[in-house]
Amino acid sequence: MKHILYCSFFILAMVLVGCSNGFLNKAPEDSINTANFFQTEDDAISAINGAYQPLQWPKLYNMRMWTTDIMAGNSVVGAGGGTDGIETQQEANFVTAPDNAGVLDLWRGPWPGILRCNIVLQKVPDMNFDQAVKERILGEAHFLRGLYYFILVRFFGDVPLVLQPVNPGDNLRPSRTPKAKVYDQIVSDFSEAIALLPRRESYTGSDIGRASKGSAEGMLAKVFLTLGNWNRVVSLCDSVKALGYELDANYADNFNPLTKNSKESLFEIQYSGSVAYNFWANENQASWLSTYMGPRGSNMVAGGWGWNQPTQEFVDSYEPGDLRKDATILYQGCPQFDGMDYSSSYSSTGYNVRKFLVPMAIASAYNNSPEDFPVLRYADVLLMKAEALNNLGQTAQAEEPLNEVRARAGLPAVSGLSQSDMKSKILHERRMELAFEGQRWFDLIRVDNGQYGIDFLHSIGKLNMSSKYLLLPIPQIDIDANPNLKQNPGY
Repeated sequence: MKHILYCSFFILAMVLVGCSNGFLNKAPEDSINTANFFQTEDDAISAINGAYQPLQWPKLYNMRMWTTDIMAGNSVVGAGGGTDGIETQQEANFVTAPDNAGVLDLWRGPWPGILRCNIVLQKVPDMNFDQAVKERILGEAHFLRGLYYFILVRFFGDVPLVLQPVNPGDNLRPSRTPKAKVYDQIVSDFSEAIALLPRRESYTGSDIGRASKGSAEGMLAKVFLTLGNWNRVVSLCDSVKALGYELDANYADNFNPLTKNSKESLFEIQYSGSVAYNFWANENQASWLSTYMGPRGSNMVAGGWGWNQPTQEFVDSYEPGDLRKDATILYQGCPQFDGMDYSSSYSSTGYNVRKFLVPMAIASAYNNSPEDFPVLRYADVLLMKAEALNNLGQTAQAEEPLNEVRARAGLPAVSGLSQSDMKSKILHERRMELAFEGQRWFDLIRVDNGQYGIDFLHSIGKLNMSSKYLLLPIPQIDIDANPNLKQNPGY
């Protein structure tokens, strides 16, 4: 693994770059002639490594994806106050405009990854090297392209569907493709990934953390959950279980950098904590989670900029005895963190996120945290299955996967609920189990075609929320550059 691929959908340029050893611990050091690339197995591996990298960027999982919990009402920006995080404040107050910087990040973030996947899918099939490795690389490319498009279609609806590398002379002003066709492609990509990818046990050493068959099955289940195909959700969730995924005994282990890629993890964004690269640059290999979310002015973690402060309403939503509370948030009187007491004065709401904080013995500086970001966990799979079963009218059968999640949280089993009450209980469980993992917003906008989200956000005082905001605006700067991009309604 000596090279990665760096390319941009918007500037239509492709550069191949050399880098250091390790799966995703890679960043540009020099460029080479692309005409001489895609000659060897190492070249193909380097190219697929590069297709993962945009997931690590602040435009996606190192910042913008987790700030959707602020939009979803679980938390407030906090930070330094004033205009700090103004773009996220606007999103959370539902006054988002097409010039919003956070929206621009989410819109532009996936495209370099899509282009990199397209190049791999074009070039690798004709290369001559080990067939098993080739199939794995192609499976990874299908998985990643499906994930990038799944991000885009949920935020923006119709988006350009670009399935070949874009070169000078091609159509550089694509129009938006209807979301139904985009979803068809996402289903196709994840299905291809399932057929091609190995089980997670096949990965060893620096390959641990790559997309696997279970990753693809779980993500396809989430796609069908979004589309309302309940039978496919149940079938895929059962397939994931058959691959040997289980809940970690300790909920907090899912967020401990010393227990990465555990038996519960289907897919997570990998960070090494390397300080070889600029913390603010795309090639940065350090997580922003602990640095941003650590209590401001507390010296409890390196950095500690006080973002993502849980609301009182969210904290009050914990059931008595829920073990996840002490693993998820910091509050006055909570168990110590790294031998230190927490004070409610550290936060404007009296609370901070705990689950992603890294002790200084592991991350001694703001720019060297190795904390991964969980994209999909087995707990989510169990809750998807419960929701699908309940929607199929099999409410009693939905109790088993729901109660498996609740048992780990130290909560009593539920039984005998009506279908409506079970729906509410499952959505509540998803909120508490997956808090601050960037999942809540997508639940709000998918259930009952978004009416669930509108009603919930109104109930917590976000009265500006309307059906308009179920989709984000297309950034005006890109509409100006490409008149074939039409704006979403109401913006």
